[in-house]
Amino acid sequence: MTGFGKVSVENDRIRLNIEIRCLNSKQLDIVCKCPAMLREKELEIRGLLGSRLQRGKVEINIFYEELQEQQVPLINKDVVSGYYKQIKELNTYLDNASEENILQLIMKLPDVLKSQRKELKPEHWNEIRSHIEKAVEDTLSFRSQEGTSLEKDLIKRIKLIAEYLKKLSKFEKARIEKLRSRLDEKIKDLNSVDIDTNRFEQELIYYLEKLDITEEKTRLVNHLDYFLENISSDEPVGKKLGFIIQEIGREINTLGSKANDHEIQKLVVKMKDELEKIREQTLNVL
Repeated sequence: MTGFGKVSVENDRIRLNIEIRCLNSKQLDIVCKCPAMLREKELEIRGLLGSRLQRGKVEINIFYEELQEQQVPLINKDVVSGYYKQIKELNTYLDNASEENILQLIMKLPDVLKSQRKELKPEHWNEIRSHIEKAVEDTLSFRSQEGTSLEKDLIKRIKLIAEYLKKLSKFEKARIEKLRSRLDEKIKDLNSVDIDTNRFEQELIYYLEKLDITEEKTRLVNHLDYFLENISSDEPVGKKLGFIIQEIGREINTLGSKANDHEIQKLVVKMKDELEKIREQTLNVL
């Protein structure tokens, strides 16, 4: 969702600067900063940005100035008249100030000058809108470049998890053998206890089945493949990838809880490390 777009225009009619900045956000959050004469178009600007950018914290800054029609502030005659009457009444305290001095004094007082409100002409708005659309296109182009780089990084980390999972298999059989051996040694230490061998074998098989991680490995492979399948989609998939990451994390955690082996635990920690980086990066996916 990170992006930036900028358009600057200056000619004999207008001076226009537009900047769009996008940051990560779960929803669409638009902040519009523009001159007063563009306030009536704010809803239209928001609609334009929302339809194209879809998600993220979006801030648009617009500076606009018309160069041809410099409007001279109007003198507020009623205010000047009121000031003049009051000053004439106090003229004795002003050492009989001249009319010129009185006028100079009045012109410095509040509300003597008032500015005419500029109206935005339709042709000017059409021109501004076209430049806003250009800034949006630049922002989308920036997003696309960032997305390509991000996609490569995510794919690399997903494949790393898959590699760690493959390495895990070579420790799996030895783990069961070590566990069985430890249990046999414990039983041998119990010389005074009469053991039902058949029942012991049944319980041992049940215990080893509880530690079996075949299903978790299969589901994890499926989740990793599903992640890679969706990341190349042209549609917005950020939230969907977030759900897949949750499932990947669930299977990795189960592998860790069933591991009962130092080497497997080390691989699980590496998988969790990569998954956390993927989780952070996915927050920037639309």
